[in-house]
Parts: sequence; C-alpha cells; structure tokens
Amino acid sequence: MQLSIENRTALITGGSKGLGLAMARTFAEAGARVAIVARGEADLHTAAAATGAVPIRADIATAEGCEAAFGEASAVLGRVDILVNNAGTSQRGAFPQVTDAVWQQDLDLKLFAAIRLTRLAWAGMAERRWGRVLNVLNIGAKAPPAEGAPTAVSRAAGMALTKVLANEGAPLGILVNALLVGIIESDQWVRRHAADPRGLSFEEWKAEAGRPVPLGRIGRPEEFAATALFLASEAGGYITGTAINVDGGRSPVV
Repeated sequence: MQLSIENRTALITGGSKGLGLAMARTFAEAGARVAIVARGEADLHTAAAATGAVPIRADIATAEGCEAAFGEASAVLGRVDILVNNAGTSQRGAFPQVTDAVWQQDLDLKLFAAIRLTRLAWAGMAERRWGRVLNVLNIGAKAPPAEGAPTAVSRAAGMALTKVLANEGAPLGILVNALLVGIIESDQWVRRHAADPRGLSFEEWKAEAGRPVPLGRIGRPEEFAATALFLASEAGGYITGTAINVDGGRSPVV
C-alpha cells in the first residue's frame, strides 16, 4: 500500500531530532509540505536541510511561542492540515523531589503546547472539513510507573485531551489520535548512552536496552513515523480517538 499525503501541509513540533525528524522526512517523502519547530537553531537548520522542511525557531512552552510558530507556519504553508504535537523529553523522579518549577515546565511544554497549538489549528481544519492532530505521548500515559512524575502525568492528560478533541472533531472532519512511545531510538537515547560509564558501543547499549521489549529490540524512528503517516493519510480516515502503543509490545496494557 502506497501512502500519500500529497498536497497536504504539516506542522511538527520537536521536529529537529529523533521522532520529529523522522516524521518530517517521512511526511515530506509522502508529498506533504512540512514545517518543523524547535528551539535549537543549529539542529533545526540541519534537519530542515535534510528534509526540505521549513524551519521555525520558537519556544512553544509559552503561549507567545505557540502563536509565533503557528503564525509563521500558516504564512509559509498557507494552512496547517496536519498538526503533530511531539515536543518534549522525559522528566521523572521520586515524587517528593519533583518541584513546582519542574511540574510547570513539563506541563507547559507537553500539555499546554498541545492545547494551544491545536486551538490555533482547529478553526481552519473545521472550515475545510479536514484535519489531523497527532499527539505523541508515551506508554506511561496508560500505565504510569513509580517515579514516573511529571512526564507520566502530563502524558496521561494528553491522552485524555486526545479523546476530548476526537469526540468534538469527528463531526467536523478532524481526526485526533495519540501515538504512545515505548523504547525507540532517538536523541534522548543517544544522550543516555553517552552518560553510561561502562564504555559500551552504541550498538551494544541498544541491544541491552532492547532486551526487556517482547520484540527483543529498540524500535526505529522510521517505524514510528510510518505509523504516524498512516494516521495522517486517507488510509487512516476511519480512526480517531485512539491511543496506539508503538512499543514492540512493552506496555503492560492494551
């Protein structure tokens, strides 16, 4: 099956690395015009050069940053058909040690950015009677572990947001779904490998990290991006309000 999103436009947050970069490349190859948002200028322009995406530098942890990013994307692309709320890295620790500042930072970047950007995109999608919103969460949203705060809580809220939006968007032609990440190779895992003092090669380190996964390995960003493309395409036109585990079977719940 050849998936296409030709003549569609996509805005992807956290688009300069890892899953965001993989989705930008996959969406562009499938015919979409893509804008990527990130804070780091060097990585942003490197990713744009590699994918042909429009680079937008903004801090979407703020309302002003969301408005600036969406405004620039709309001006360059003409409209936003597909919104991928992907920004954010994992933050976790023992509950008593998680400060108010860390809670607020996590909620601003992961939950409120998705709320604000979706609100900005909603009217145009409704007017055109076509839209896709993909919220990138993690499997902790369904099965929060001990010491999983604040990320598991932010992601669980994102899953609830997904269902609310799906129910409101369905009559308007707006499909809203969540993709829940397990262990997938990304910049975050590169950093974790670099911090490991044991001197393992990255391939050895990945093999070890993948052993608890039922499929026996870490996922590839391209596999995640392919799932996102299916949901963004017409082939996924009867799917909304779902939270799909892209995790090699690691989640303890369906």
